Amino acid sequence: MISFIIPTYNAEKTIQNTINSILKQSETSLEYEIIVVDDGSTDNTKNLIQEIESNQKIKYYSKENSGVADTRNFGVQKSNGEYIIFVDSDDYVSQNLLKDIEPYIKQNIDLIKWNPLFVDENKEILSTPKSAYFDIVTGEEGFNLLFGKDNLIDCLWNYAIKKEIMLEFPKGTYHEDFATMPLVILNAKTMVSLNKFEYYYVQTENSIMRSNDKQINKKKLQDKLIHFDNLIKKANNMNISKKTKENLKIYATNSMIVVVKDLEKEEKEFYIKELKKRKISKHIKIRNFKQLLKKAYLRIKY
Repeated sequence: MISFIIPTYNAEKTIQNTINSILKQSETSLEYEIIVVDDGSTDNTKNLIQEIESNQKIKYYSKENSGVADTRNFGVQKSNGEYIIFVDSDDYVSQNLLKDIEPYIKQNIDLIKWNPLFVDENKEILSTPKSAYFDIVTGEEGFNLLFGKDNLIDCLWNYAIKKEIMLEFPKGTYHEDFATMPLVILNAKTMVSLNKFEYYYVQTENSIMRSNDKQINKKKLQDKLIHFDNLIKKANNMNISKKTKENLKIYATNSMIVVVKDLEKEEKEFYIKELKKRKISKHIKIRNFKQLLKKAYLRIKY
């Protein structure tokens, strides 16, 4: 069985479309359930879901607001499936998703990856992210094949994840995908990456806009720094090759640097100060001239 987990908060305008995209799957022998976890919505989300909850595939749970990491953990705990697929409540999936992954589910593959399409609220395609596609390999091999070719490695909604390799998301934190997904990939004994576009990531003003709450923005940065430290620590202790450890550290470092340009003055000063403490340039390995220049730049700036 496949468990679709939808964490939701005040999604009255989009949640029905999300659920319907799963219910309208092309013919498949795979059984599935839809677990909707309401993280304390204050709008009409609950009533809308209860209107369609008569469908036995849908299970609705409501809890006090505690953030998306806790909400996803709750959904995993309530799931009955051997595989987990996370879907955000303002996005939707391809009607061929289950049909396309069925052969790999039947082979008991630990981790099945696909690609998303970025779309607007009118379902018009905005961009098509690039990735690497490959047949069955180990998770470590898969991570190295994706490294440098896929900027969305840690996006949870790109995968069907065997429940037994799932990790708990750090409670009460932001950027829980960055904290866990690279490690989930490396935990996988088997992995495949499909040349299929199965997930529609809806770009709205709310999804792009930063919070105006300075405390929230600072906590997001602090959480990302904590997750970075943990990834570096885990990399040093994992039973993986030297090259994979280097790639994981480079990936984590690049993920930290890319957010700097979007920060406001006070946030940027705080964040750069923290990056300097960590001397992040040491994690960039010189394998070509481009990386030599990057390492030199990082030493100067961070």
